[in-house]
Amino acid sequence: MLPSSTIIENSNICYHNNPKADSVSALALFLKMCQTSFMVVKNGKNEKYTPKRIEFMAPAGSWEMLVAALDAGADSVYLGVEGFNMRATAARNFSIDELADVVGKCHERNVKVFITVNTVLCNDELKLMYEVIDAVKESGADAAICADIATILYARQKGVSVHVSTQLSVANTQSVKFYSQYADRIVLARELNLAQVKQIVKDIKRLKIIGPSGKLMEIEIFGHGALCVAVSGRCGMSLFCNDLSANKGKCTQICRRKYKVIDVETGSELVVDNNYVMSAADLCTIGMLPEIIDTGVSVLKFEGRGRNAEYVDTVLRVYRQAFDAINSDSYNDASIARWRKRLGTVFNRGQSDGLYHGIKFAKWAGIDGSRATEQKVLAGKVVHYYPKIFVAEIKIDSDVGLKPGEKFTICGNTTGIVTGIIKEMKIDDNLVKIAQKGDLVTLVVGRKVRVGDSFGILVKRKA
Repeated sequence: MLPSSTIIENSNICYHNNPKADSVSALALFLKMCQTSFMVVKNGKNEKYTPKRIEFMAPAGSWEMLVAALDAGADSVYLGVEGFNMRATAARNFSIDELADVVGKCHERNVKVFITVNTVLCNDELKLMYEVIDAVKESGADAAICADIATILYARQKGVSVHVSTQLSVANTQSVKFYSQYADRIVLARELNLAQVKQIVKDIKRLKIIGPSGKLMEIEIFGHGALCVAVSGRCGMSLFCNDLSANKGKCTQICRRKYKVIDVETGSELVVDNNYVMSAADLCTIGMLPEIIDTGVSVLKFEGRGRNAEYVDTVLRVYRQAFDAINSDSYNDASIARWRKRLGTVFNRGQSDGLYHGIKFAKWAGIDGSRATEQKVLAGKVVHYYPKIFVAEIKIDSDVGLKPGEKFTICGNTTGIVTGIIKEMKIDDNLVKIAQKGDLVTLVVGRKVRVGDSFGILVKRKA
């Protein structure tokens, strides 16, 4: 970790790390500029310092989520096109025609784009898969995340970089070595613990396992979001019960419901700790981020393409703050507790370590739906924006009774997400204490929003 009261020199850049004078965000900006190790002048001596690094990959299930990810500092995003991805029904996804625009927008911000084409394929689906991979190639997307060997082979034939999906449950070094002939990155099986992950990363370096790009294989793991009780998400329950296959991205989340286990011979009910016996709590690694960095993985991936822009914005910003805190030697228990609380404000089914510490699932959801401490209530739409003063005019179309002091959120396909607190609001240029349905109210929003963007307030969720 970077010691305090040091001077960092890199080419023509000099940064004095004074915790009292400089913010973590300023340090984060500097570290992003430094692509390799640099010299730290400490007590008059030059010392080599290499900042911790990891790629943060964000989910993009819609345009709003995509822009939110870009604004919140994602290094890369992953998204689905058409129906060949594991969130074919839970997320909006993007069309083939939109793909070039998506990639262009991301590359303008130096953010990589990975396209999920990771469902099980039948013969009658191969033609459309070819069209999707062709579009990935034409768009300039950085890689396709694949599971079916037919998809992998066709992507390689077309010169598209391949990342092996967690759906293939790669859990050992020999499997990594096998897939290295096709892929540059492996998303490891979600059943592994951190010690096992670390060993695979070590083996890649020791054995010099190289992908098609000529570089060492990269390892990616999940860092936050939903956990499936099935093996790396390969479940047949939705297909069996509802004729909609989870392995084709159409999971109906039937495992998240309440169930009772009854002995049909005696009629007695099995005693369990709660009725949600198959609904695992979400993965949350904010308290083990140093351990994850220590494994040497290249990428930390956040699940959530079926969630919303507020979720993406909050999760990315919290984990970015935690990562920057590690590099600035300010990562501590008090901060972890604060970050956990903030993560709890957006959609979640509780927080757990998953299987990363080598123990069985210790936590179950215990509820149907989200445990978020806050929820968004839609209140209206933006009808005008005054760019010189960062003020939006909102048409209130619900009975929320808008008041100063409330948290607001504005979402749009181009805007992404803008959040803040209502300090004051006006109707017809007069300050008001409440805005009702039908009112046209103006308030400062802090940055550009657009006509048609949705406006909502965040309220405490009732227990």
